[in-house]
Amino acid sequence: MAPTAEAVRLARRLRDLRESERLTQKDLSNALSTGEVRVAVATISSWESQTNPKLPPEERLRSYALLFAMTVLGDHVPREQDLNNAERERFTALYRELTGLRDDIRHHQTSGSPTSGGSYTFDFESGRITLICPEIPEEGRTPLAELTNPNFTKLYRYADLDALIEMWGHVRASNPELRVRHRLPSEVSADHLSGHLILIGGIAWNRVTSRLLKVLDNLPIRQMSVRDLADGEIFRSRDGQEYRPQWEDRKDIDPEFDAPSRAALEADQMQDAWRGDKPRELVEDVALLARLPNPFNHSRTITICNGVYSRGVLGAVRTLTDEAVRERNETYLANRFPGGVFGLLMRVPVVNGEAVTPDLEIEENRLFEWSPEDDTE
Repeated sequence: MAPTAEAVRLARRLRDLRESERLTQKDLSNALSTGEVRVAVATISSWESQTNPKLPPEERLRSYALLFAMTVLGDHVPREQDLNNAERERFTALYRELTGLRDDIRHHQTSGSPTSGGSYTFDFESGRITLICPEIPEEGRTPLAELTNPNFTKLYRYADLDALIEMWGHVRASNPELRVRHRLPSEVSADHLSGHLILIGGIAWNRVTSRLLKVLDNLPIRQMSVRDLADGEIFRSRDGQEYRPQWEDRKDIDPEFDAPSRAALEADQMQDAWRGDKPRELVEDVALLARLPNPFNHSRTITICNGVYSRGVLGAVRTLTDEAVRERNETYLANRFPGGVFGLLMRVPVVNGEAVTPDLEIEENRLFEWSPEDDTE
């Protein structure tokens, strides 16, 4: 899909500003970079792209306006108080022009269909982004997860690793200028909690998710343990409706010869795959995708990607990262939840062991939907 006319106008204007001063993209990268905040050449190239332009954060447009308002261009962005009167007037006019072009793009995104090439749910204008992922219990870890092992690999301590890698790559690609990091719950600090948070996985292993779900009282969806499931937690809506995974009996295993011991099932988190002495397979999981203001900093967001099992977690993540359906799903969310705050329970089919990404345009895939606007109707 071609970029919008609004996006092309801003990209062309940024390129023209740079070229009018005979700057290379590397020159501009050096000028815009300050301290720990680096603006890569690739980032500037993405802002100037005529075929797939990225939307710059508003504070970067302010830096453009300050830099190009100077009578004699320096090698760094000046402070506004260091501009003379004529430069301050140019800064005000240029900043108004650039933010106006940006506002036109944002208006088009919210009033029409999202354009190709991005996931606007995960395009953040500013702030740090932290992905918080559950930690595998010690008894379930590979020896490579131990610090004393010479081949220690920290990622072996992470549960829901498929979902983490999928989300990590997507968020990094969508926010090349912002700092994106992943943490285990035990590593989370107050600094992490003040930025954008993306919580991956269920409450059993993720203490941060469990605490935040208690804080987020407005979300009418809870995940809870039940006696008949040992390895996952079901979802329950405020009206008492329960949403559970679906299982079918397996025909390819002779339980008389192949049944594992209870101890082995517990160690491998496989207890739910057997009902008594009969094996079964997971054919449908339930996923939660929720977006709310961060309760610790309302200028930032919290996104929850959860499931009864790991297939549901991956399904929640891929709802907005899978290139086959993400455009349609982004469009559905923009139209259904214009305020950007929502909770959504989805059906995640499992075929040949793999999670199938939910298409939100298919009504039966949407099990439960909520937004603050629904509570005021």
